[in-house]
Amino acid sequence: MSFWEYVAGRRAQLLADSYQHASAVFQCMVVATLIGVVIGVLTYRSEWAGNLAVTTTATLLTVPSLALLGLLVPLTGLGVAPTVTALVLYGLLPIVRNAVVGLRGVDPSLVDAAKGIGMSRAARLLRVELPLAWPPILTGIRVATQMLMGIAAVAAYASGPGLGNEIFRGVSSLGSANALNQVLAGTLGIIVLALLFDAAYVLIGRLTIPGGIRG
Repeated sequence: MSFWEYVAGRRAQLLADSYQHASAVFQCMVVATLIGVVIGVLTYRSEWAGNLAVTTTATLLTVPSLALLGLLVPLTGLGVAPTVTALVLYGLLPIVRNAVVGLRGVDPSLVDAAKGIGMSRAARLLRVELPLAWPPILTGIRVATQMLMGIAAVAAYASGPGLGNEIFRGVSSLGSANALNQVLAGTLGIIVLALLFDAAYVLIGRLTIPGGIRG
C-alpha cells in the first residue's frame, strides 16, 4: 500500500488525531502563556528574581520528556492529565524569558511619562509596558508552540491524545506493511500543524503589533 493510499484509508482517524493534537497544544499554550506572562510581570523588576524564573523554567526544559511523563503518570494517571502538565511546564521557558526581556526593554522615559500624567502602576503595566513588550512575548509564544508540537507526540507514551499515537503504532510494529506509513503520516501531520500555527501567529502579529514597533 502506498503512503497516499494509507492516508486516504485512514483519513478520518488522522483528522481526529490531528484535531486532538492541535487542541492539546493550543490549550496548553494558553495556560503556559498566562502563567509565563504572570511570572514575567512578577519578576522582571528584580534582577535576581527574573534570573531565577528563567533558570528554573530552563531547568524544567532539560528533563527528558519521557522521563517527565514517567514521573507524572503515578501522580496523575494516564491520558490527558500528564500530557497537559508536561506541555505547560515545557512551554514556560520561552514565554517567561521573553516576557522578562521584553518588559525590561521598555523605554524608561515612556514609563516615566505615563507616571507623570497620573497613571497608576497597574495602568502603566497594562497600557504601556505590556503592549510594548508584546512583540518579544509573541516570539516566545511562537517558539514554545513549535517545541510543544513535537513534544506532544511523545505524550502518546502516557496514552495522551494526538498524532503521537500514529507514530508510536508505527514504531512498535516496525517491519510490518504499514509501519513506515504510520510514522510518516504522524510526522508530516505534526509538521503541517506547526506550519499552520506559525502562520496564525504571523497574522496575529500583523494585527496586534503597530508597524512602527514591528520595524
